[in-house]
Amino acid sequence: MSDAALLNLVLFLPVVGAALLALVRRNAEAVRVTTTAIMTVQFVLAAVLYLHFDGTTPGLQAGTSIPWIPQWGVSYAVGLDGVNILLVLLTAFLGPLVVLGAWTAIEKNVALFHVNVLLLQFAMMGAFLAQDLFLFYLFWEAMLIPMFLIIGIWGGARRSYATVKFVLYTAFGSILMLAAVIYLVWSLQQAGAAPSFAFADLVQARLPLEVQTTLLAAFALSFAIKVPMVPLHTWLPDAHVEAPTPGSVILAGVLLKMGTYGFMKLGFPLFPDATRVFTPVLMTLSVVSIVYGACLALVQQDIKKIIAYSSISHLGYVMLGLLSLDLAGIQGAVVQMVSHGLVAAGLFLLVGMIYERGHTRELSAYGGLARQLPVFGVFFIIFTLASVGLPTTSGFTGEFLVLLGAFTAAWPQHLDGNNLPLVLSMTAVTGVVLGALYMLRFALTFVFGPVKAPHGELAALTLREKTVLGILTVSVFALGLFPDGPLRKTELAARTFQQLVSTARLPADAR
Repeated sequence: MSDAALLNLVLFLPVVGAALLALVRRNAEAVRVTTTAIMTVQFVLAAVLYLHFDGTTPGLQAGTSIPWIPQWGVSYAVGLDGVNILLVLLTAFLGPLVVLGAWTAIEKNVALFHVNVLLLQFAMMGAFLAQDLFLFYLFWEAMLIPMFLIIGIWGGARRSYATVKFVLYTAFGSILMLAAVIYLVWSLQQAGAAPSFAFADLVQARLPLEVQTTLLAAFALSFAIKVPMVPLHTWLPDAHVEAPTPGSVILAGVLLKMGTYGFMKLGFPLFPDATRVFTPVLMTLSVVSIVYGACLALVQQDIKKIIAYSSISHLGYVMLGLLSLDLAGIQGAVVQMVSHGLVAAGLFLLVGMIYERGHTRELSAYGGLARQLPVFGVFFIIFTLASVGLPTTSGFTGEFLVLLGAFTAAWPQHLDGNNLPLVLSMTAVTGVVLGALYMLRFALTFVFGPVKAPHGELAALTLREKTVLGILTVSVFALGLFPDGPLRKTELAARTFQQLVSTARLPADAR
């Protein structure tokens, strides 16, 4: 089987799995087993594609392009490149772990829930693989529906409020993106270009600065909501708190990366001149997100909210790395996206496991878990230290490269009299300190101290739970100790991104 056929199988396998669940829908155990099997096969196939991917070859690999609506220039175009390869692997990797980790968390409408998880997996994978802007937008919109249902049906007591807020924010961003897409294609047609939604064609377009500025503003608002960046972040804590454990894991592990991926794949390369105009504002908001998210995490009493606000802080580093336009910073941003997906998934799974036993998320209700649940305590400390950025973990690799890139890019500007990038880079370092404060405070109360539990003795972790957490732990250390392989896969794409955003692309008469 060719790599192109394999890639399409990876994309559509969850849809096949959703159809198969109709045959076993009345047997909850069979539903879970079937979903896990489908997700596992998808991961194995994605791993094969990752191994086949050649990071030294420019352009798309394993690509498929079939005309869909020729008169509009729309194609079914999917493929792998250095920007999406790690995110595709991350999405496929987390799929079976989400289902296994929350095996007993969902007890009502089990088949419907797993159908939604599979369809969400399909939409997320499609958004990463799409190489046509029309197709990308369809997958971007499709992600909203299953996540809305997952929170709205299986969420907590305030799930209606959380889902409405989630939909209003994301729908607003989607409308802005749709308007920008239409305006972009119309502008190119007015300039005499043939209609096309292909990324490869759009990235060559030359647009006046005022057009680029308008379009980037719309794209940036849409992507910033998804990241989310301050001040567009308020939907995230409510969505996380009310979502069931699998929903929180998917949201933190993959969905939040859609915003940063959108900036890297579309926003900045399509409108490079406007990007340089917006860089001071976006970089400032990124650093505000790093510090403000950490400060909010420091004062939370709901354990889910601590991790939710920490996500805002960690993804601020991704934006800082991309905006630095330094090779180390850009690659660090990609590694940070993957690292956050692994670490946040582990923390939310741990929270879900303890919630199943204690039925409360209040931090003050727990204490001394290292003595009650020693294995749980070990895993919790590992993921806590990974979140803090302890050397040898993936969190250190991503944050170190981002900060290295930010300082490397800021110093020449400082010598030229522009001190803002250096001040922002120095301020971003405080996020590391604050991260240690809120996570170690969390661990000190949660795992150590006097023994305390909401309902007496807590049941030990099962073999299934230990296996899931063990797999995530190995992946966190593997990325932290051996980042060279993933960095080689992404280096050429990072250099291409750097060149695209650094090169002026105004019309000849506008220079």
